[in-house]
Amino acid sequence: MSTFEHTGYRQPTPARTVRPGSDGEHQVQRRMGTTDRADKFYDEQVLDRLNPRMREFVARQEMFFLATADRHGECDNTFRAGPPGFLHVLDDRTLAYPEYRGNGVHASLGNIEENAHVGILMMDFLRDRIGLHVNGRARIVPDDAMRRVHAELPGDPVPGRRAQAWVEVTVEEAYIHCAKHIPHLRKVDRSGPGRAWGTDDVRRKGGDFFGAAADAQDRGPYVPPPRADAQTWRAEAEKALERAAPRTADAGAEEREFHGWFHRNVTA
Repeated sequence: MSTFEHTGYRQPTPARTVRPGSDGEHQVQRRMGTTDRADKFYDEQVLDRLNPRMREFVARQEMFFLATADRHGECDNTFRAGPPGFLHVLDDRTLAYPEYRGNGVHASLGNIEENAHVGILMMDFLRDRIGLHVNGRARIVPDDAMRRVHAELPGDPVPGRRAQAWVEVTVEEAYIHCAKHIPHLRKVDRSGPGRAWGTDDVRRKGGDFFGAAADAQDRGPYVPPPRADAQTWRAEAEKALERAAPRTADAGAEEREFHGWFHRNVTA
């Protein structure tokens, strides 16, 4: 059996509320007085699949941020990058990306083993200065199994490199990240060798940039912090919500939602 054929613990899918989003965000909306604005955003911008413009956007991205959590709710956020199209659109409800040899920790894959829920954030800093959120459920698929089902997947463009596994994501929510605070960047034309895809060269991977290896020698073995139980965490969350002041004033024209980029009425 392949290393990734057994995907381990799976959290049961909770019953979804009628409105998009979580019960927690709905509770905060009521306390902050933003329910009407949130409903307008849900109605106009939140889809349960990728529309044609979203699919085109995904297909040209060279990076994304991936959020995962284990079965205790302990979170991890990481960065994935590759040539345009490395995040593959298999259909309007399914994305997939390859996982390569890394530092051996497998934090994201380990979380997915326990908790299938993932959040993907794609940001276009270069051209359109817009973002796309995709939330869904992931599973780990061996490379050979993935290619048997999806023979159209291209071979890896880097000689000698091969995906160790794939992460396949079933889309549950897709919605815009507004452009208001996204910086507009441009690529730098660098001379010399290109990116060191898949390298094991410590220096080219960044070395000990933050001096963590030296600190580890000084402090001794890592001791994880105590984990708060669910009851304690909920009590702290309730206190934070109580301290939040309701926001009743209209946000004004500058805060109104952007209507256009990934609007639900966009057609092919």
